[in-house]
Amino acid sequence: MTQKTKIGIIGCGNISGIYLQSGSKFEILEVAACADMILERAEAKAQEHRVPKACTVEALLADPEIEIVVNLTIPKAHAEVSLAAVEAGKSIYSEKPLAINRNDGARLLAAAKAKGLRIGCAPDTFLGGGLQTCRKLIDEGWIGQPVAATAFMMSPGHERWHPDPDFYYQPGGGPMFDMGPYYLTALVSILGPVRRVTGSAQISFPERTITSQSKYGQKISVNTPTHVAGVLDFASGAVGTMITSFDVWSAQLPKMEIYGTEGTLNLPDPNTFGGPVLIRRAGATEWSEIPITYGYTENSRGLGVADMAYALRSGRSHRANGEMAYHVLDIMEAFHDASREGRHIELSSSCDRPAPLPLGLRPGTLDH
Repeated sequence: MTQKTKIGIIGCGNISGIYLQSGSKFEILEVAACADMILERAEAKAQEHRVPKACTVEALLADPEIEIVVNLTIPKAHAEVSLAAVEAGKSIYSEKPLAINRNDGARLLAAAKAKGLRIGCAPDTFLGGGLQTCRKLIDEGWIGQPVAATAFMMSPGHERWHPDPDFYYQPGGGPMFDMGPYYLTALVSILGPVRRVTGSAQISFPERTITSQSKYGQKISVNTPTHVAGVLDFASGAVGTMITSFDVWSAQLPKMEIYGTEGTLNLPDPNTFGGPVLIRRAGATEWSEIPITYGYTENSRGLGVADMAYALRSGRSHRANGEMAYHVLDIMEAFHDASREGRHIELSSSCDRPAPLPLGLRPGTLDH
């Protein structure tokens, strides 16, 4: 029987429900406790998901049985909470982004390295069946050598549906820091690291009006770019084009595509775990849908936490790791820097492509 890894969840907001289910989805995980700055919120989530303990953040960090802390706080709190967990001797898995600036991200990685602890970070959607199938197709040369890629995330913003959307329009939010990690992590996991970027960014609407029910009519002052267009030079030689926007009502654009010397790969939405995966090879007159060859095609958030738990047991590298998350953070901040400074930014960070998942995994597991 697999030895359980006890995890504690800090932050019981909108995204916490799917993570609180991870103990029933992945046989290596046991959700031992949840905490929130509003204790009543933690108690409600604990009751809903049958978590044995709801407590303060301090009590969760002091629990000697918890090995991994899952940080689901708002972006501006990610670094502070993660650093506190590391100081308490816990490995950490954070929601994206790793931090809201490079300095905080670098401090976190250094602190964990000094203590021999692991840093993991969302998104883990690149481990889903859809994007793992894409990785396999690229590695096997189905479209030849990749020469270019595109990624588009176009939306009118989150204030129409999210119950408390203000943080999306503050530093650490915006479309690039909120949604960019899904697209950039997918591209880096498939194509490898980026060496240089440039970009343009703007605030199109300085004030937004909330139309979701709980705060209907309240105004948000926007303090971070809401439309970001970037160009990425990958170390492999491929050139990427990316737009993330909270200022577009509608668009007819692919989520992501990779263009190779022998064809084109149309990738699924990187904010999901499934397909479809479409390919059109040189000379073909139509697209072909490729069967998904891996599991975890449903909403499997927590997959990265489970993979990290297996890695802690075996000593192997975990896939949704801090180095890749820091590289993605570096890229996102560099887009903003490039726009402000009017130049290309050479990146100081890099990372290895994470290992692909093994084929034929039993549901609920990450290692054979």
